[in-house]
Amino acid sequence: MDMVNVTLFGKDPKVQRSLAIARNVSVTKSPVLIAGEVGIGKKSLGRYIHQNSNRASEAVAVVDCAQEPGEVENQILGFRDQESGRFNKGVLESANRGTVIFANIDSLEDDFQKRLHKILTQLDDFDIDIRIIATTTKNLSKLVGGSRFYRGLFTLVTANQITLPPLRDRITDLEEMARLLVTEHLDGRTITLGEDVMDKILEHYWTHNIEELKSVICSSLDNCGEEEILTTEHLTIGNKSAVTSISLDDNDGIRLMSIKDAEKLLIKKALIHTSENRTQAAKILGVSIRTLRNKINEYRNGGSSYFVNLR
Repeated sequence: MDMVNVTLFGKDPKVQRSLAIARNVSVTKSPVLIAGEVGIGKKSLGRYIHQNSNRASEAVAVVDCAQEPGEVENQILGFRDQESGRFNKGVLESANRGTVIFANIDSLEDDFQKRLHKILTQLDDFDIDIRIIATTTKNLSKLVGGSRFYRGLFTLVTANQITLPPLRDRITDLEEMARLLVTEHLDGRTITLGEDVMDKILEHYWTHNIEELKSVICSSLDNCGEEEILTTEHLTIGNKSAVTSISLDDNDGIRLMSIKDAEKLLIKKALIHTSENRTQAAKILGVSIRTLRNKINEYRNGGSSYFVNLR
């Protein structure tokens, strides 16, 4: 397993406090919940906790709970291959003695939340010992209060909580990370950043945080080619090469419509764009697969023809 580059978390005092908590809880067996925005490095911090634990030599498995429910359940619990008849172990067995990271745990189906909680509390009966780490972009306590997340599972995964602050709130970290990523991508080659480049980087909102910054740096340097100076013309901030986007209108205009109708049209566009792959559509839209499913059901129940016929 690749070692997590801790320098990419930054030197901001809030981040350093989060890293200190991560190091302290790594020596325990207790579950950890890591909260923060998309692309901020939650799974990386989970791996960092595993690396610093006495389980470091064992397996670490990551389950993205934002996948289709059947895929999530198969990955966690295992499944029998219909053709060969062979049973494929789930991560609870394959990562025994190690760590399982439940990414986007807030996306789990309601029924499976309760089932998973029951299974996790009975692992000792099956001689299974795993460290549980969960990540979320949501406020789980609010979801519990709104009956959208099972309280038992919430209590289990929140024994320790760590929050990573967004990149845009840490200007010093943002500048250092950008320069570090440039150096790493060039792999020994020297290139100078134009005087306006860093201004553009610091001005950007960075909705997807470190993940988006990495994408922009890599694609911008690729645009630079063999030139020795990276200019604002090379930057892909806001370009489709850095962030996937879908326009509301085929002519790149936006028709006047209600917010609800615009939302429905954007979801329809995303589904058509991905050949109705709901997992990919959810990623493009920046929502959980669960949220997308709820919207599809809402439009289907409302009689919208496209969604009624959606397979």
